[in-house]
Order: sequence, then C-alpha cells, then structure tokens
Amino acid sequence: MTHAFYVYTSYGFAALVTAAVILWTWADGRARRRELAALEAAGIRRRSARTGDEQ
Repeated sequence: MTHAFYVYTSYGFAALVTAAVILWTWADGRARRRELAALEAAGIRRRSARTGDEQ
C-alpha cells in the first residue's frame, strides 16, 4: 500500500475542516448582523455611531 491513501485522507480532512470554519464564520456573521439590526431597531446605538453634536 502506498502513502497516497494517507496523503489524500489528510488533504480531505484539511479541506473539510477549512470548509467548516468558513461556513461557521459566515453563519455567525449573519447572526451578528441580525442581532445588531434588532438592537438598532430597538433604539440601542453603537458608541462609534455618534451624532455630530456629541463629543
């Protein structure tokens, strides 16, 4: 048996983990955007979004 099985299995596992991290990050980003939109709709603003009259 050659080492090809182990090499291809390692590449497959690495690709699977990479895809899972990308999907998890994407889904979490969407959840945070929805959460932020809900907070802003409730009138809660970010400190970085100050109006011109505040200092």
